[in-house]
Amino acid sequence: MEFELSRSIPILAHTPAVLSCLLSGLADEWLHANDGPDTWSPIDILGHLIHGEKTDWIPRARMILEHGISKTFPPFDRFAQFRESEGKSLADLLAEFSDLRKANLAALDAMRLTDFHLGKKGIHPEFGAVTLAQLLATWVAHDLSHIAQTAEVMCRQYREAVGPWRAYLPILEG
Repeated sequence: MEFELSRSIPILAHTPAVLSCLLSGLADEWLHANDGPDTWSPIDILGHLIHGEKTDWIPRARMILEHGISKTFPPFDRFAQFRESEGKSLADLLAEFSDLRKANLAALDAMRLTDFHLGKKGIHPEFGAVTLAQLLATWVAHDLSHIAQTAEVMCRQYREAVGPWRAYLPILEG
């Protein structure tokens, strides 16, 4: 599927509600469970998404529009959530994510992007030249991948409990 901004906005707009529905009211055992060392829990994933709202998508889009390829994006700290989310409740994190996402979607709308803008390039510190369209498509794919990751890590908590049905649940082997 080709990237189209109008098809992408609804996914970006729904992500906070999807995570809120999935996580609200759950016991801490669900929220803090992970797959072992160096893996993320649902709370960690939510914190990561919040950090991205603050430092990645809209700031990088603005850099592309304002500076093009004359400035390289600052590196993204993929582990900032561990310090930034410390001591915050699930309700606090969900509200923060929702508020940041609303503000970022309003900022995106205010950019009044055209195909010309979407073709503009910026410099990623690892990948080199990337287009604004690629950045925005990645934002959507990033959301969807972390929604899936959240469901997967939760699902795998019942890896043993499902007994013989494990043979029909390949997600449990991830």
